[in-house]
Amino acid sequence: MAEAAIYIFIFLFGICIGSFLNVCIYRMGREESIVHPGSHCPHCQKPILGQDNIPLLSYILLRGKCRFCGKKISFRYFSVELLTGLLFLAIYHRFGATPVTLIYCALTAGLIVATFVDIDFQIIPDEISVGGIVVGIILSVLFPAIHGRLGHLLGLRDALLGILVGGGVLWVLGCIGDFIFKKESMGGGDIKLLAMIGAFLGWKIALLSLPLASLVGAVVGVIIKVRTKQSVIAFGPYLALGALIGLFWSEKIITTFFYF
Repeated sequence: MAEAAIYIFIFLFGICIGSFLNVCIYRMGREESIVHPGSHCPHCQKPILGQDNIPLLSYILLRGKCRFCGKKISFRYFSVELLTGLLFLAIYHRFGATPVTLIYCALTAGLIVATFVDIDFQIIPDEISVGGIVVGIILSVLFPAIHGRLGHLLGLRDALLGILVGGGVLWVLGCIGDFIFKKESMGGGDIKLLAMIGAFLGWKIALLSLPLASLVGAVVGVIIKVRTKQSVIAFGPYLALGALIGLFWSEKIITTFFYF
């Protein structure tokens, strides 16, 4: 019974964080403050009432429409809240009631924001990537267990190595791509995002995230190319997905396919 209550709390906490992430996603891409003004309808600009700002439930009760102007509210708001709640649940289930769980939840929140901002604007905010690198280094020293270490200096070493390998490998690949295609092939935001992933998860998962992202991105890219004729796709979402896959299953994947 107590365990069920904890799971419910984690989910409710996650969807509340997801509601805030929606604000970050909408405003960061537009270079707007995430603090001021308060939540408002993007169509009529009227402030959202407290009873209309309850994660998941308000969207259902309002049938996905603004109370005042009746304009449709994007289903993304609902989906981001639900996704965040489910991922937080999965992290808690995998890592238990430890500081590591909170840290991985914070990383996941950053990856969610980076994903949807990149989809909309083809940018990854420095507040997420660069800020995440700094936070990742600090947390690696304070809580080296996120790298499976006991010593603080070992945690720092793993974070710095993760940044170097993650960001460095993608930077080199970008330079090669620029030379071959005679145009920018890899955005700086992607490089910093993978460096951030390395800061939190270490060099092995950072390196593993790249082929996973490339594999999924290639499949989705072909589909997008066929349907829309669009040749440029955001790579950040696939790096984020690769990082999450690595977070949960890196040991099994590495043991099965690689020998580091």
